[in-house]
Amino acid sequence: MPLFDHLAEFRRRLTIIVVSVIVAAIVVYFASPTLIDIMLDPIKTILPEGSELTVLTALGGFSIRFKVSLFFGIIVCTPIILWQVLGFFLPALTEKERRWVTPTLFAMVALFFLGMVFCYLVIQRAAFGWLIEQITQFATATVNAEDYLSIVMLLEVGFGIAFQLPLIIFYLSILHIVPYRAFRGQWRYVYVGLLALCGIVTPDASPITMILMYAVMLALYEVSLAVARRVIVMRDGKEALYWTREEYSEHQLEKD
Repeated sequence: MPLFDHLAEFRRRLTIIVVSVIVAAIVVYFASPTLIDIMLDPIKTILPEGSELTVLTALGGFSIRFKVSLFFGIIVCTPIILWQVLGFFLPALTEKERRWVTPTLFAMVALFFLGMVFCYLVIQRAAFGWLIEQITQFATATVNAEDYLSIVMLLEVGFGIAFQLPLIIFYLSILHIVPYRAFRGQWRYVYVGLLALCGIVTPDASPITMILMYAVMLALYEVSLAVARRVIVMRDGKEALYWTREEYSEHQLEKD
């Protein structure tokens, strides 16, 4: 398509995303007090005895409800957002590549929500437990609602995004953009890189959160490589584990 047609298509898809998120956020706003209670449920038992949520400004209540509503609006619309993004690039893909779009969409959504659930059930309690322990050793903790909820939302999104790692590694491997042997041969650098990434993206600067995220990402990395190896061997044979992108392209041309 000409440039302006691309821009029109981009505007159309962006409009769909924005309208969907706004509508979802408006609906969610009325249930935001209940959702806030659910969000903080994992850490209620580790808060100092008698603690209650505190709002320090007159506009704080509305601001918190708005942020939570927008957060859940985006989460609810995640399938729509991903579909619009993939749909924008769909015309650039070949017929064979398009067959991967729907499975990829389902995998991305499933992994994102799996990461959020893992964070909710495992990470929040461990992270906030460590953070509150640092406070109670010398001061009284005031449960600032906006501060706590901001950290919770950042953790949820961070782990949702981190759980996309298997999909990235899988496609880089099976498409031979990065040869499988490179992932296996340079594992030390990958491990160090993942550690640095975890230190950067964890929003609470807690070593507990960083260590837990690092352990999860290492597990996801190894699982994704195992799956990619199986797919490559089944599709092209063991020698394909050593192919570069150029060799893979040559092989595809010979098959066609």
